[in-house]
Amino acid sequence: MALNTDIQDLIQIEDAPAIPGLRFRHFRGDEDFPRMVGVIAGSSKADNIERVETADQVRANYEHLTNCDPYKDMVFIEVEGQPNDGVIGYSRVMWWQEEATKHRIYLSFGFLLPEWRRKGIGTAVLKHNQRRLVEIASEHPHDGERFFHTFASDSEVEANRAALKDGYVAVSHGAEMVRPDLENIPDTTLPDGIEVRPVREEDMQAIFEADIEAFRDHWGFSESHVQSLDAWKIEPGYDPSLWRVAWQGDQVVGMVRSFINPLENEMYNRKRGYTEHISVRRPWRRMGVARTLINLSLQALEERGMGEAALGVHVENPNGAFALYESCGFRVTRMNTEYRKPMPL
Repeated sequence: MALNTDIQDLIQIEDAPAIPGLRFRHFRGDEDFPRMVGVIAGSSKADNIERVETADQVRANYEHLTNCDPYKDMVFIEVEGQPNDGVIGYSRVMWWQEEATKHRIYLSFGFLLPEWRRKGIGTAVLKHNQRRLVEIASEHPHDGERFFHTFASDSEVEANRAALKDGYVAVSHGAEMVRPDLENIPDTTLPDGIEVRPVREEDMQAIFEADIEAFRDHWGFSESHVQSLDAWKIEPGYDPSLWRVAWQGDQVVGMVRSFINPLENEMYNRKRGYTEHISVRRPWRRMGVARTLINLSLQALEERGMGEAALGVHVENPNGAFALYESCGFRVTRMNTEYRKPMPL
């Protein structure tokens, strides 16, 4: 995505609170990434969310956005004279179409520093974002139901309250889970004919395509919403030598794409690795493949000096992922809620 800095005008937000120096504006490109990091850091601390971002990481993510033009689909919230160049928050909208239901989903999310919450700013921006999403939806075919969408962790008290007050209802839940040690990892084995091989660059496309196929029956899946292979490579801790990918002949069976985030570990003074991006293609499910790949991944993290492992999971996963992870020693540390409400036609 080529960043364009031409659009720098202010945004008029209806029903904005009368706070001296408060204004709203468009995204201004590269100069805004450090300001976004400042808002993320302040929000994360207040909401008890463990998250570490750098301006370079945010910039790289914004180079791979889908169904979102940041110059039209973001709002930056400023108060004159405040630190962080006056930026106290920002929001963004995007959309996708679910493959299974054909529902079009219109997402709004954002961050606001804690000292500026409960003043009406977030409510005004949410209403503005919904108007922008209706504008976007007006350009789409009327071939299915449409929903506004947002999300919040259980520790984001204001975000949960705002969603419920605006008429959103909880439709799905996720969990963050941690295995507090890497001891007593079972020595399980793969079925006959299936093996784990080191990841080679020439295998990356096959691994990428297998991952997409495996997640097609995941709740809310949309291929247009999937990260590109290039986006994989800019994720923090990207290290294919940690991945455990199972093959049967020339077919990818399943994978765990583990990673270690050194900046996060330094910030929170821990030695955590992630056994994330766990998937098994349909023909090989219910054969113990996922369990063995998880155990192999835990062993790999232990060999790298890690002392614990974490992952995220959709609690209502139809393939029993939540129960599997519990049986592998992971325990819930945080819950997340996905909210939706119908979009007016």
